Amino acid sequence: MLGNFTYCNPTKLYFGEKSLEALNTELPKYGQNVVLVYGGGSIKKNGIYDDVVAILKAQGKNVAEIAGVMPNPTLTKLYEGIEIARAHHADFILAVGGGSVCDYAKAVSVSVNCQDDPWEKYFVRFEEPDCETLPVGCVLTMVGTGSEMNAGSVITNEKTKMKIGHVFADEKIMPRFAILNPLYTLTLPHYQMVAGIYDIFNHICEQYFSGEDDNTSDYISEGLMRSLLHASRIANKNPNDYEARSNIMWTATWALNTLVAKGKSTDWMVHMLGQAAGAYTNATHGMTLAAVSLPYYRHILPYGLKKFVRFAENVWGVDPKGKNDQEIAEEGLASMESWMQEMGLAMNLTQLGADASMIEGMAKATLILKGGYKVLDHDEIVEILKESL
Repeated sequence: MLGNFTYCNPTKLYFGEKSLEALNTELPKYGQNVVLVYGGGSIKKNGIYDDVVAILKAQGKNVAEIAGVMPNPTLTKLYEGIEIARAHHADFILAVGGGSVCDYAKAVSVSVNCQDDPWEKYFVRFEEPDCETLPVGCVLTMVGTGSEMNAGSVITNEKTKMKIGHVFADEKIMPRFAILNPLYTLTLPHYQMVAGIYDIFNHICEQYFSGEDDNTSDYISEGLMRSLLHASRIANKNPNDYEARSNIMWTATWALNTLVAKGKSTDWMVHMLGQAAGAYTNATHGMTLAAVSLPYYRHILPYGLKKFVRFAENVWGVDPKGKNDQEIAEEGLASMESWMQEMGLAMNLTQLGADASMIEGMAKATLILKGGYKVLDHDEIVEILKESL
């Protein structure tokens, strides 16, 4: 392990089939005015909404709702939520849904009492809150983002076609608690399930493909990836397999709760490419990541060859006998590609509605980060996006 770091994760997790009961323990800790945040209404069809509202009423909470949070939450929707929370004099925000709903709740949390424009302050200048923020709790119904146990928030400015994430430095932005009931994930459409699985996998990859030291975080990452591959294949054949879905849910949380980033520089360029594509196509996040991943990894492979060899051997079980490092690394990526096809993931941006006319705009919207094995320039980004079509 290299460098100096601090690790603190204050989110309390309640896991399992009876975990929603924990709302009765947590809600009394916060004020009376609760804002309930959720998405397109699926929680009303599957009964989760009724269960949550019943507990809120039993706890005597005064509830306002922000409904209709979309899979890629927009700035316009954020402004709407800020006004609702202000008018309600909110004391607490309860997010019920997937990662986008959790992301959105955190964005509202840091913006309600903010005197500046939240887009400029948090998603352009990447500043930290200097105002009072609202506590957030999450009831997770879809896995993938890990937003239930981190301080990240991603918002899309639909006018400028910029989709930007801010990982806040202060742990108070993390949800105070998160309720993880694997049963809630069983009603997801197959497309959303596999998109979430790839989001999890890529979160681990983004942290894994950086650095060359002997790092404990990398060993943890390899174990998480192997567990995810095993469970994903079971869930892909039988989405109602509780054991597989519970393991996927738990892996998702640990993939992005900052643990495996410790002692690492981390990469995140697949996310930058995928978010730029998402701003133009409004495609599901995990699918945009899948569409750009292999072209990106093949591009940076020569610069991080040693780690790609390790990835091939320790995650995909590639036998190195009789092969040079380049061949081992390429076989690892070929194994990854086969698994992605087996899952039914989007293998290119064309499948998601992109075309060549969007490439230059996507490239300009792609933030360039420096933590990986190769710092890209604009021309390289254009080339990777073209190869992703």
